[in-house]
Amino acid sequence: MPPAMFDELLARVGPRITKQYTFYRDPLEPGMRLALTLCHLASGNKYTSMKFGWRVPHNTQSLMVREVCQAIIDEYVDEVLVCPSTPDGWRAIADKFFQRWNFPHSCGALDVKHVACRCPPKSGSQYFNYKGFYSIVLMVLVDADYKFIWADVGSTGSASDAQIYNDCEMKECAEEGTLGFPELEPLPNDNQGVPYFFIGDDAFALQPTMMKPYSLRGLTNEQRIFNYRLSRARRVVENAFGILANRFQVLLSPMQHHPSTVKLIVKACNQQLDPAENEKCDLVPGTATGHNTASQDGKKQRNLLKHWVNSPVGAVPRQDRMI
Repeated sequence: MPPAMFDELLARVGPRITKQYTFYRDPLEPGMRLALTLCHLASGNKYTSMKFGWRVPHNTQSLMVREVCQAIIDEYVDEVLVCPSTPDGWRAIADKFFQRWNFPHSCGALDVKHVACRCPPKSGSQYFNYKGFYSIVLMVLVDADYKFIWADVGSTGSASDAQIYNDCEMKECAEEGTLGFPELEPLPNDNQGVPYFFIGDDAFALQPTMMKPYSLRGLTNEQRIFNYRLSRARRVVENAFGILANRFQVLLSPMQHHPSTVKLIVKACNQQLDPAENEKCDLVPGTATGHNTASQDGKKQRNLLKHWVNSPVGAVPRQDRMI
């Protein structure tokens, strides 16, 4: 991190993490508290190994990291992860997707990442995921420039991608039309109106507001080309996860923190927008989470996109060689 960036961060977060001087002991300076936290997030080193270099006990470090992460979230809550709320804002994202990835009407790529953590006491298999380890789930929406524009963190690892998406407010607003998507507009060089949508992988249900690839069995050549074009655009969210994890390597190894601290760390790393909203994202065991079946409107819309990407106006020169 450049010194100027650290100084700016300290100037804004410092008042929130400054402790009062007492007769009992002098508090740690806010600059040291911030530097230690950033070192832990960037390197992923354990508290027990950092205590020798920083001369700060591991139990003090655990409290310090939690407080600093919360301060970062509170300070930047109104400035980062600003999700569009107007048709012009969503249209700008869709235009960038079309310019960079040759896929029209996409308002963002959606995916989840499992952040490994220690099994919480008395949690059973609630945090145990299908990959075979304990985790909490980070779901994000990414634009064409690998920028996070919306995030939901805190769901338990046992929840599936579709369950988390069905339970989040983003899906509800998109389907009810309150998210601010533009009205139906024709695809480039076409005349039939098509809704704007998110793109995801096969874990999500096919809806007019969510496009996903065709099933991998018995595909025609046109369907394979559509899958290539959609997957090429959706790749930005996977790349964004890779950039995030390599910048903050604490996300690469299982965290030995309590799940509430893990949530704060993940929020601080991707600079979460609304911490209060994410506190409600854990799924209640046994609660219905909605169906995951494809809608007829979604199938018709996907077929329209399939014909467009295979038509002379929507095809790209290299697509036949990539399937």
